[in-house]
Amino acid sequence: MAPSALLLCATLMHQSPLDTRFEDLAKRYVRESPALSPVHATTLGDHRFDSQLDDLSAAARNRSRSFHRQLLDALEKIDRKQLSRAHQVDYALLQHRLQTVLWQTDQLADWAWNPLLYTELAGSSIYGLMARDFAPLPQRLSHVADRLEKFPKLFEQIQATLQPQRVPRIHAETAVKQNRGVLSILDNLVRPQLQQLTRLERNRLQQAMQRAQEVVEQHQQWLENRLLPNANGEFRLGPARYDEKLRFTLQTRLSRTEIRQRAESELARVREEMYQIAKPLYLKQYPFTQFPKQPTAAYRQAIIRAGLEMAYQDVPQRDQIVAVAKKSLHITTEFVKSKDLVTVLPDPLEIIVMPEFQRGIALAYCDSPGPLDVGEKTFYAVAPLPAHWTDVQVKSFLREYNIRSIHDLTVHEAMPGHFLQLAHSNRYPGQLRAMLASGVFIEGWAVYAEQLMANEGFLDGDPLMRLIALKWYLRGIANAILDQAIHTEGITREQAMRLMMHDTFQEEREAAGKWVRAQLTSAQLSTYFVGYLEHIDLRREAEQLWGAEFRLRDYHDRLLSFGSPPVQYARALLLKKKIPQDP
Repeated sequence: MAPSALLLCATLMHQSPLDTRFEDLAKRYVRESPALSPVHATTLGDHRFDSQLDDLSAAARNRSRSFHRQLLDALEKIDRKQLSRAHQVDYALLQHRLQTVLWQTDQLADWAWNPLLYTELAGSSIYGLMARDFAPLPQRLSHVADRLEKFPKLFEQIQATLQPQRVPRIHAETAVKQNRGVLSILDNLVRPQLQQLTRLERNRLQQAMQRAQEVVEQHQQWLENRLLPNANGEFRLGPARYDEKLRFTLQTRLSRTEIRQRAESELARVREEMYQIAKPLYLKQYPFTQFPKQPTAAYRQAIIRAGLEMAYQDVPQRDQIVAVAKKSLHITTEFVKSKDLVTVLPDPLEIIVMPEFQRGIALAYCDSPGPLDVGEKTFYAVAPLPAHWTDVQVKSFLREYNIRSIHDLTVHEAMPGHFLQLAHSNRYPGQLRAMLASGVFIEGWAVYAEQLMANEGFLDGDPLMRLIALKWYLRGIANAILDQAIHTEGITREQAMRLMMHDTFQEEREAAGKWVRAQLTSAQLSTYFVGYLEHIDLRREAEQLWGAEFRLRDYHDRLLSFGSPPVQYARALLLKKKIPQDP
């Protein structure tokens, strides 16, 4: 049994009446909150609502607001300091989630201006039922029909809820591209399974699919002819709104100013490290080179680029990215095991082509099972290259995602990054903490995993692999700078592209995609860098405290055994420090 599980069991045996009150409140949240979003409930692994779709009406928002306000009021009547240590952490997570939902509903109000919430909702409503074998196929297909039959009402509510004049144009353009993605899910995941049904059920599902296709096409016309021409919203949040969202997203003690200062400091440090790695690589090609004692910035830039060019020579074929990722998964897994870095769990993992409705924001993602579906399959999804790209654009992309970069991507998304970390996290025995996982902990761990592998000598200590890993870290640093610069400083596309292409060595296709992503999102791009800082700071502290007793596998296993709380709480649990009391 994991250390956290043993601690939790011991705590429950000796808990106080106040702990029992908190437990009851936590159970109520776990039991009742999924009903507010049936689609999200399915992805969580709560299958009580698989036949239902989300209600997007104002009345439904009022019910959600009332539920979260009632729970928050009840929670704040409990003296957190009197709870067990595990419950103090969960109290903080629950309080934060309740406050966040209320702020999102009443202040951010993205339900009124972000159409991507709804392309994701429609796609996930079917994908969540079909991606994993959590129930017999006929039962899941029956629920697909249930949800498709509700599509007319869903899309009617979407059109009534969105306020076109508040929608940023970039969001409208992306929604136009994503909307039909749900139809590809029907074609690829549902239609091939129709013969598994009785004739009556098959006819019902076919009729539901036909009607859903008509509704989606009608919505496409609405997006193109009504929403897009009138989309005049501002995608930049502005300093005040951005700082609020950053606080809710990161749940960290670092301010926007502190994040910026550390990002700029790390940018300079990492570029210097890359220069030192690149020099001997350059010297092998040009053995009579004499490096200046005080090289100019332009000289350093050229030497680093020369080193990266060596890595760019080893690229996958245009249609082989998924195949290369599969090979990379085997290589990274064997390295983690050989170095005994962290316990590799036996959970199933499959590399897939990214579903169409989720394309357009990132090249890859890790789709782990919900915290209530422990042991179900995880998907490492990789997007294919867009068919309309020119040869120049394809070349730019493949330089960015060269073979070593795909290794780094696999480390981040799968081994020992998201897949392995979330497999550990989902074994934490408390469902509440699993439902309230911190994206900062999760993304920070994945960036930490990239640097861990390179530092431990991945690919036999290949200096080009180390160079690529540092370049990827630069991307995380640039993400944090770009995130706040776009939403609080009005940075232009040209300035953003220089930061990415010059300062952090990204190729044009990657930088162009990130510019779009940074407009579509806010605060999330900061999670990578902030999470990494917190993880690396914690590791250094543990090394100092444990001294000769420090072992990487032990440290990693113990850290991951607490689930995925914000790092400040994981630190307190791991190092037996006082639980932070800030809300």
